[in-house]
Amino acid sequence: MAKATGLSPAAVSYALRGMQVSEETIERVRRVAAELGYEADPIARALASGRTGMIGLLCGSLEDLWQQSLGVGIGRALKDKDRYALMLDAAGDPVRERTLAQQLRDQRVDGLIVQPVDPAAGFWAELCATLPVVAIGDALAGARTAGEVVFDNRRGTTMALEHLRDNGHRHLAVLTPTMASTPDRPADVYVAAEAERLGLEIDLVTAPQSLTGATEVARRVLSAEHRPTALFCFADSIAYGVYAAADEQGLRIPEDISVMGYDDHPMSGLLKPALTTVDWDIDGIVRAAVRLVVAATDGATRRRRIVQAPELRQRASVARITR
Repeated sequence: MAKATGLSPAAVSYALRGMQVSEETIERVRRVAAELGYEADPIARALASGRTGMIGLLCGSLEDLWQQSLGVGIGRALKDKDRYALMLDAAGDPVRERTLAQQLRDQRVDGLIVQPVDPAAGFWAELCATLPVVAIGDALAGARTAGEVVFDNRRGTTMALEHLRDNGHRHLAVLTPTMASTPDRPADVYVAAEAERLGLEIDLVTAPQSLTGATEVARRVLSAEHRPTALFCFADSIAYGVYAAADEQGLRIPEDISVMGYDDHPMSGLLKPALTTVDWDIDGIVRAAVRLVVAATDGATRRRRIVQAPELRQRASVARITR
């Protein structure tokens, strides 16, 4: 390989592992390797480098379609960097999240990408001391992560609530996957504070990110005697349950009830009516998270915090009311 590429054995080795050389060199070495039919022995490479090539990906809940898309994107992007994703599902349960995070560490993954269910949990600090961890969505309180790709939830919730307020809505139901065991998730804290500032009456309701579970919760909210005029859902997957429940009850969106989502899954633009939501640029999140975790596993010590700015996607699911 070294003779065929005109590079030193060390440079070829680095290129095959996708580290410490330019992208041009990596492509050059891999092209020659393919022409020669060369395949690196992953076990020998792991023994030589002390690395497995595996990156843990711990999702908060894979019932959420947006997180499914995130997982697909990260898995493919890691493969392009000659890493492999080991994806696990916390199923919205903070106890399960802790167990799985510790199992991934014990299985000696090179690094971990997590979209946390409970970002304030105390175990994150200990985990981050022994493993490069990149957090997506919310920062891990008290933990020194290798990197963070956090959402500007203050701006996102303000943007959503102001949009509903500007369209005449004063009584809202906010459907969130946050449970009693994780009450301090930033987005929920911000929505309560912003609702008070804007003079809005809100009903904060826990709803799972599965279609069946979200539909069941939405049925109860929509059949309440003092029904809100709009539902703001902290996941588009929850909003899909609202659509299903509204259809069952003969309610029209947005004429009878307005609906907003929060992550702009591709399906949201195909609904009838299309869902107004908040876009967090999932492609940008994938690129940033993979770049940070690869750099950390390659030995970079500089910690980076990337803040994702939201963008409002105004569609047809929010009506203007005058009462």
